[in-house]
Amino acid sequence: MGKVMHLFRSPQKHTGMEELCEAPAVENHGFAGCAHARPGGKRQVLLVDMETLRAMHLTPGMLRENITTEGLAVNALKSGQRLRVGEVELEVSVVCEPCELMEAIRPGLLAALVGRRGMMCRVLTGGTVRQGDEIAVALAAEAVCGVGSQESGAMN
Repeated sequence: MGKVMHLFRSPQKHTGMEELCEAPAVENHGFAGCAHARPGGKRQVLLVDMETLRAMHLTPGMLRENITTEGLAVNALKSGQRLRVGEVELEVSVVCEPCELMEAIRPGLLAALVGRRGMMCRVLTGGTVRQGDEIAVALAAEAVCGVGSQESGAMN
């Protein structure tokens, strides 16, 4: 089980991230007040793990993540997996591909972060996320549905 270590939002695009003790996550939107939230889209909340940050010699917030985790292998999560973060439910949607902004942090960082910049999530159930909240991983919804439909198909 993982844990929330840091929370961030960007009040405006192209500005620094502000660290929060708690953040309201809005259903199908992202963090309230975050300019990077994508209402109705797949890119609402970005998760990055401390283990990756340490390996890259980066500090929390540098990759512009919303949630910095510890004890959760974020980059191993699969699309469709659901996470319970405190009172909030997230669904892992897509890998966050590093962009040219990573080069401004450190030359070569873009290439080093391929497959390691974290995972984008959608907010399924809103609520408040707090530093220290536990993160529980559930099965991917597709895997659960897929097993049931295969079995029912075999019975017909």
